[in-house]
Amino acid sequence: MSKKDNSAIFFNQKHIRRHWDQNKELWYFSIIDIIEILTDSPRPRKYWHALKIKLKGEGSQLSQKMGQLKMKAQDGKMRPTDVLDTENLLRLIQSIPSPKVEPFKLWLAKVGYQRIEETEDPELAINRAMQTYLKKGYSKDWINQRLKTIEVRKELTNEWQNRGVNQGMEFAILTDEITKAWSGKSVKQYKQFKKLKKQNLRDNMTNLELILNMLAEATTTEISKKKKPETFKQNRQIAKKGGQIAGQARRGIEAQTGHSLISPKNTNHLQLSNLKKINP
Repeated sequence: MSKKDNSAIFFNQKHIRRHWDQNKELWYFSIIDIIEILTDSPRPRKYWHALKIKLKGEGSQLSQKMGQLKMKAQDGKMRPTDVLDTENLLRLIQSIPSPKVEPFKLWLAKVGYQRIEETEDPELAINRAMQTYLKKGYSKDWINQRLKTIEVRKELTNEWQNRGVNQGMEFAILTDEITKAWSGKSVKQYKQFKKLKKQNLRDNMTNLELILNMLAEATTTEISKKKKPETFKQNRQIAKKGGQIAGQARRGIEAQTGHSLISPKNTNHLQLSNLKKINP
């Protein structure tokens, strides 16, 4: 793991060691710390050793997902520690027989059921997103803008799929081309500028940033439909062109206003601004 950024969180006033992998954009958590908290075992390492053997015997693939990082132990020394990312940690938690785990299991079951409902009725996902953003403190105007960007993004990804672009790495490369072309920053640079880690970049954009990003993606979609690219290289050129058109709009606005539209503001600033409007 490169460029370590070690920190910790607390659960029920107990210390959980974690590590942020900047390249993968994933948090990794100490398994021993989680085991100790959820089982109250006086010997969490022995408990984890036995659980690993049990899971392997059941054919679990968690051992393949597990990694090791040097983390500060109780004696102050950096020692190798078994770690898992958030997704696989949730899988592990479901294998721990403890009353403390039941709330997690119930929550995971509820989330799974909600996702099945949303597959059958996508409007439920939109309503749930609206409520989530409201609870986080975003303004209704911002939320409406954000939901529109989701619609535009979906139309773009559908167009990419129609042109043979693969989800995952290729989607990420094209998104990066669009973002660099309109904002002057790669997605990674943009997130660093806003002091983000795992957070969604669009959730931390101002209204104008959302509008420009939406313009870039909508323009890319329209050009792609017209040009009908057949190779990834052609899709990449179109993505860059769509972003450049939005970039021209950004520079035109900046010339008139005299300030940059690429804002360092993130979720905390956006929510605080909304609260001041509600409680002047």
